Amino acid sequence: MQTFSQLGPSEIFFIARRANPITSNCRAQLWFTGRLSFRQETFGVRLKNRVEFNPRPVPPNLIAAEKEEAKAVLTLFFKKQGLSNSVSVRIINKSEHFIDHLVSRLHSVHKARYLVGRELTTLEIRDSLIPYLEHLHEEHGDLLSDLVVSFPDPPTDPRPVSSSSPAPLSPPRGLTDSALDTRKLRAVSRVSELDTEGALRPQTLYLLDLGLTLEQIKTITRKFSAFPYYSLEGKIKPVVEFLLDLGIPKSDIPTILCKRPQICGISLTDNLKPTMTFLETLGIDKNQWAKIIYRFPAILTYSRQKLTSTVEFLTQTGLSEEQIGRILTRCPNIMSYSVEDKLRPTMEYFRSLNVDVAVLLHRCPQTFGLSIESNLKPVTEFFLEKGYGIDEIGIMISRYGALYTFSLKENLTPKWDYFQTMDYPKSELVKFPQFFGYSLQERIKPRYELVKRSGVRLLLNQVLSLSGVEFEKVVKKKMMKKLVSDNNNEIADSE
Repeated sequence: MQTFSQLGPSEIFFIARRANPITSNCRAQLWFTGRLSFRQETFGVRLKNRVEFNPRPVPPNLIAAEKEEAKAVLTLFFKKQGLSNSVSVRIINKSEHFIDHLVSRLHSVHKARYLVGRELTTLEIRDSLIPYLEHLHEEHGDLLSDLVVSFPDPPTDPRPVSSSSPAPLSPPRGLTDSALDTRKLRAVSRVSELDTEGALRPQTLYLLDLGLTLEQIKTITRKFSAFPYYSLEGKIKPVVEFLLDLGIPKSDIPTILCKRPQICGISLTDNLKPTMTFLETLGIDKNQWAKIIYRFPAILTYSRQKLTSTVEFLTQTGLSEEQIGRILTRCPNIMSYSVEDKLRPTMEYFRSLNVDVAVLLHRCPQTFGLSIESNLKPVTEFFLEKGYGIDEIGIMISRYGALYTFSLKENLTPKWDYFQTMDYPKSELVKFPQFFGYSLQERIKPRYELVKRSGVRLLLNQVLSLSGVEFEKVVKKKMMKKLVSDNNNEIADSE
């Protein structure tokens, strides 16, 4: 005989709802306080003894929010296993009982939190459910999607579980492309729901007062359907007020929520503030939080493990703690890049060009967000075709990190074509690759044409990098020297 707390994930997974309707219909609405005993059978576990519940109900709005969070976690899990977004959504639309089961699991695992009236945060829900789903996938492989849809009944053609790595998930039978995303539709409709007096819900009214439009709120909901189920007093308002206290203007709040609505699902005391403190220990300037959050609010929603792995990678490149802090402050979205899929391959590519990766990261960290195949290689090939060697290209990118962020068609090609008409050797671009960062029509052409009319010669760096006043001074000085030199030559010739 096993108690509920002693059961493993696969044993809990097959609780037959017909054995006791209460366990399937009400488990997401009642507090579990007793002991539950089961007898294991071929494809599941049959209820044997009675279940005791505390009659105190969980608030309906909290249940709804947790269901949406559970659906979001399950969708993410399926997508990581190789299923498309549309297939993942259709599976979940047919998995109401399994979603209830996930919520029930949250209540049992975190019952101490619920007893004191504290809601789970988005990160806590994710951290609780993902290991459980991974365990089920290890045991059932590609059968998991069928199990989710048929829960709590076993699928019609169970297969033996292999001890090898789980197979990729495949879509369950019975799901057609015409299935509607009812979950998303319900969430969007909730945004504009009216009460009996014809007023919008308090959450919606509060967001409208912050400056969001009704259409913006619906757009957020289409991307993240848990958003309209967040508690106004428990989640949304405390986070918004905290952001305002950091010095973020009220006018910036709509942009932040549109970028990362999940930030409202984070506990201030348990997650958001500790994450900020942790990032400050990594070197982020705490006086710049308003700017950082506005640029990239998602940084506050990442797990400690993800943040640490990115910082460890930056350290391995040779960056100092101070330099890492400056990078995270100036370019916080570098935290969104996968270390193994993005950062490390990009580092290896630039090292193949003899580029000092630490210098490049410090000068232009956004370069590491570019695609190697679509962005980096075409630029390298462009300069190779123009006659530059690998070492010269490496020097150019080391001196001007933003070089690879420019469009070939809109920037590099037209400026190169004009450079060909200028009286400079190709080596001048190796010395001054910043040439490609100036406007062709507003800076490069007018200044070079002035230099030509003046009959003087300046380094490319002098033509472009000086301020307008300094540039005119240098041109006049060069003209005076040329005039004096020409006069002296004429006198010498006459003598």
